[in-house]
Amino acid sequence: MAWIQEAELNFVERLCASILEVGPMPKHVAFIMDGNRRYAQKRQVEREQGHSQGFEKLAETLRWCLNLNIREVTVYAFSIENFKRSKEEVDGLMELARQKFTRLLEEQENLKKHGVCIRVLGNLTLLPVDIQELIAQAVLSTQSYNKCFLNVCFAYTSRHEITSAVCEMALGVEEGLLRPSDLSETLLSRCLYSSSSPDPDLLIRTSGEVRLSDFLLWQTSHSCLVFQPVLWPEYSFWNLCQAILQYQVNYPALQKAKLLQEATCQQQELEVDRICVLEQSQPCLAGELGGTECQLELILKYTREREERVSNFLHGLENKRKKFLTDLVRESTSFVRV
Repeated sequence: MAWIQEAELNFVERLCASILEVGPMPKHVAFIMDGNRRYAQKRQVEREQGHSQGFEKLAETLRWCLNLNIREVTVYAFSIENFKRSKEEVDGLMELARQKFTRLLEEQENLKKHGVCIRVLGNLTLLPVDIQELIAQAVLSTQSYNKCFLNVCFAYTSRHEITSAVCEMALGVEEGLLRPSDLSETLLSRCLYSSSSPDPDLLIRTSGEVRLSDFLLWQTSHSCLVFQPVLWPEYSFWNLCQAILQYQVNYPALQKAKLLQEATCQQQELEVDRICVLEQSQPCLAGELGGTECQLELILKYTREREERVSNFLHGLENKRKKFLTDLVRESTSFVRV
């Protein structure tokens, strides 16, 4: 089955969608696609078939999201913890990934038509090299598309993502690219794998489990969390509508908390800048600009310098991550030529 389906909503679905769109709609929805194995057990089929049915449901759900004008979707495809499952199941999941990412590369025209940018978030070095190469090709070939975004969390856990971000910041300080005072919640967010995306507005987990399983722990602090009992391969358009309705009910409180958090982070950064200026600068000479005015000018100057340091550091981090992907594609191409 194709990653992006062409079918439209039927009349009743369009009617429901038009009613929902009167209220605030989530722009970014994250899914924990849980229940594939229980679905296979329920249907008395092999686990691999359950996972395959789960992918087909993902393709169908992406179509619903496009029709609902939800332009960004993040899915939890494979956790680092999943490597602890039986070798047979892990090998089956890796083979399914090979098939689906190969199919993705064959759908370039369709992806271009819809402007779908594919991002894969996780520790790709844990994956077989051939899958790393397929992922790199898929990401680089769609990086310029910007109508909608699909983020696939593969070989991912949130704890690993946060740890990696902290290590990158520590390395930046060690190399002199950052000062210890530059470190902040905002900077950590911009060092995460998901830094190119806004935080999810809505997170949906299927199968009845009420936990996040180490998925987007940092990013979902102000998201609407919806836990639904349906198994993922049995997910329906109406389940999605129910989750969106729950998001709309909670929207005012979520927005208030989000705006408050943003304001708090900005205030904390300015306060750190003020303290740094007081520690580093000499008192203004009497009669020049006046104490308060001089101090404000120095703080603004320091803030500009901090923002420039942070911008340069993040640009370098982005280039490093992109180079990892381009090197994979180059090595793959060289091997094919040989």
